[in-house]
Amino acid sequence: MTREISHASCPRPTRVGPWLGLRVLTVLAAAVLWASAPGAQQPSPPPPQQPQTPPPATEPAPPQARPGEPQQPIFRTGINFVRVDVIVTDKRGEPVADLQAADFEVSEDGKPQTIETFKLVRVTGIPEGGEAPRQIRTDYDEESEASRDDVRVFVILLDDYHVRRGASLGVREPLVRFIRTQLSPLDLVGVMYPLTPVSDVRLTRNHDAVVRAIEQFMGRKYDYTPRNPFEEKYSMYPAEVVERVRNQVSLSALKSIAIHLGGLREGRKAVVLVSEGYSNYLPPQLRDPIADMPGLGNPTRSTPGVGDNNPNEERAQFFNNLDLISDLRSVYDAANRANTAIYALDPRGLAAFEFDINEGVGMRTDRNVLNASMDTLRILADETDGRAIVNRNDLEGGLRQIVRDSSTYYLIGYSSSQAPTDGKFHEIKVKVKRQGVQIRARKGYWALTAEETARATAPAGPGPDPGITEALAAVESTRRDRYIRTWIGMAPGASGRTRVTFVWEAVPPAAGRPADAARVEVVALTAAGGDGTPYFRGDVPASVNAAPGVPSSLNVLAGRTEFEAAPGRLDLRLSVRDADGRSLDSDFSDVTVPDFTAPQTRLSTLEVVRARSARELQAVKSDARAQPTAAREFRRTERLLIRFEASAAGGATPDTKVRLLNRAGKPMTDLAVERLGEAGGRFQVEVPLAGLPAGEFLVEVRAGEAEGGVRQIVGFRVTG
Repeated sequence: MTREISHASCPRPTRVGPWLGLRVLTVLAAAVLWASAPGAQQPSPPPPQQPQTPPPATEPAPPQARPGEPQQPIFRTGINFVRVDVIVTDKRGEPVADLQAADFEVSEDGKPQTIETFKLVRVTGIPEGGEAPRQIRTDYDEESEASRDDVRVFVILLDDYHVRRGASLGVREPLVRFIRTQLSPLDLVGVMYPLTPVSDVRLTRNHDAVVRAIEQFMGRKYDYTPRNPFEEKYSMYPAEVVERVRNQVSLSALKSIAIHLGGLREGRKAVVLVSEGYSNYLPPQLRDPIADMPGLGNPTRSTPGVGDNNPNEERAQFFNNLDLISDLRSVYDAANRANTAIYALDPRGLAAFEFDINEGVGMRTDRNVLNASMDTLRILADETDGRAIVNRNDLEGGLRQIVRDSSTYYLIGYSSSQAPTDGKFHEIKVKVKRQGVQIRARKGYWALTAEETARATAPAGPGPDPGITEALAAVESTRRDRYIRTWIGMAPGASGRTRVTFVWEAVPPAAGRPADAARVEVVALTAAGGDGTPYFRGDVPASVNAAPGVPSSLNVLAGRTEFEAAPGRLDLRLSVRDADGRSLDSDFSDVTVPDFTAPQTRLSTLEVVRARSARELQAVKSDARAQPTAAREFRRTERLLIRFEASAAGGATPDTKVRLLNRAGKPMTDLAVERLGEAGGRFQVEVPLAGLPAGEFLVEVRAGEAEGGVRQIVGFRVTG
């Protein structure tokens, strides 16, 4: 997806201007490197992977719809199947929405291609039939709603690493007006920062919450004061190194969110990058040996004109930006594959200077850095069919264009007649037979190499272990919980029934977020069988899980109840209420109650008991009814106990084996199993966390022989 359709065979057109842009630097650098290597040939850039897949050779092309008939979407995949997003507008910039497949001509490397899929995507943002927009509460809600054709998807990346404080204050109002006046109730929007994990980005229709997040945006460009453990690790590095780290973090976030959005839907997505651009170069005045200590050890700090008109400094700027060009290409290649357009918004408006006057940077150096940084924004936008809202005071006009671009476009697909496996760039041109219209589409794609094609077409290997997949998914799902986390345990009960344990814990408020969890007071629970048989109905009140030797700030608000149910389906309804009885959230789910009377080896649900100090560990070890935790993220300073019941035919106790696994399911070490109590089949295992690195791990419990035995897996995440 790119802004220009017709272009030369070179996939990187040069922009003419009073200064050399980054694209020109790429060509010059290649020539310098070629000339400096005797006998060397000009290298081709390494191709990124192209996840395109062809339809089967025997599959016929779909019939074209007759004029006036709606186009039926037919989605295909294959190694050489190419999708092209095409925006067609008239002379006034209004979308043209009455074209048919026969009106388009698509060519690849100058050779005509047969259009196999054709679809007009037109979004009004107005719910049909007056239906209220569905609220996004779960991952399933997000995925199902984002895949709808009548929904537009936007993510705003607030790049505080590359926005000055004053510019961040000024851009808040245009962004807030964009959210309030341009987006419809159906539109999904998310907000993230460079350090925000993609797993924490939740698309939402709660536009008021998005506005509140934007109103807290505070830029800190050239401010290296660490604000989290990650930044503390490199705050003592030279300022130039820190700038490179920040560039990598920001561009990695941009690439990751583009790929994530590509997995949610096939149609067009938009990422609004609020940034002043990227540069790997700092002038001598800002080149501090220790980033977090401005001026210390830098004799040129704030000295006017140092480095200006200096060939060595210009050479350093030239070569420092070469790596940046490669990083930019990695981002826009990934965005193109994910059909995600990047709209770069420079919050400065008409920018005259890159550096403040008190920093002493010369005029020539200042101008070069300013132009180069703005050009990085233009490249990201141009190469992904977005727009660069750069060097203009009318930010709102550019934001309105984002909505127009995402509202009406054509989605065209074809199978490349060349079926390239050369790993090279292949140019795409799209033409429309109608006169007087303007076209925007992607310029081309990078084909897979022969080796990559062989891997992609090889027979599928065995799928992931479902037990491991489910355990890791449970770890991730706990990070999305807003008010409470819940855990449901199953164990043998009396008279052939199953004992069901329900536990809830309030979610601690995250830094910088509203303390929603602090308002939770009680959870109302209703449990009934699949035939309507009632098992439990009432409140599960909160109690403070105070721990010996642990600060009160770490105590957890939690509740617990138990009841017995017959094997089979169990319907659960939850209502989360505050101290005034107001409902904060609700949920409905159904679970399967196992039959522990069956003549075979059985394992109860694995309980995770948390100890936050050595004293608490000794206390919970001696307490057979210590409350399990619903959390799955722990610090290295904590201790974990895994508890379970194991039974076999005839009431015998089966042999059990417990192992610690990495997230790939590979064994790390065997864990010692300890019987809980003098008799019976209840056991516990202590899981050491102090020696584990940050990451995700699994505990596997096996009971009985390999063929007739059973296993359960529980996952958890270790933080620093």
